[in-house]
Amino acid sequence: GKTTIASGLAEKLGVPFVEGDSLHPIANVKKMASGTPLTDEDRWPWLRAIGERMEVERLTGHGVVVSCSALKHVYRDCLRKEVHGKVHFILLDGSRELISARMKKRKGHFMPPALLDSQFATLEKPTADEHAVILDIAQAIPTLLTEAEQAVVS
Repeated sequence: GKTTIASGLAEKLGVPFVEGDSLHPIANVKKMASGTPLTDEDRWPWLRAIGERMEVERLTGHGVVVSCSALKHVYRDCLRKEVHGKVHFILLDGSRELISARMKKRKGHFMPPALLDSQFATLEKPTADEHAVILDIAQAIPTLLTEAEQAVVS
């Protein structure tokens, strides 16, 4: 979901794509792979690394699209603090059942479907101050990409 939409959006916009999961410290990856949810303390260095990467891309004179699960308002605040420009957020929203079914189909990802409940428990939907759009993942990928592009270019 996140990777498909984010990489497709980056391609449409002609900007780099960064897979946020690739910036996790190895300790976070091991923790999630073992079925243990991350704590806020685990996430702060990861979020700062994502924000720093976004700022580097901004300084090169172009945007960047990053996929990551910035589930809480304070996590998104952390990203915005690192970037000295406008940050748009796109929440790919769907039912627990649909997301679970999709997670079970993916191959080679370190985060097991067993952690989905902790993700839903942590999620704080974006508020008006966050330049966010919420997209329903039950829609077709081309529709999601069009809506995502419209949200960030307007």
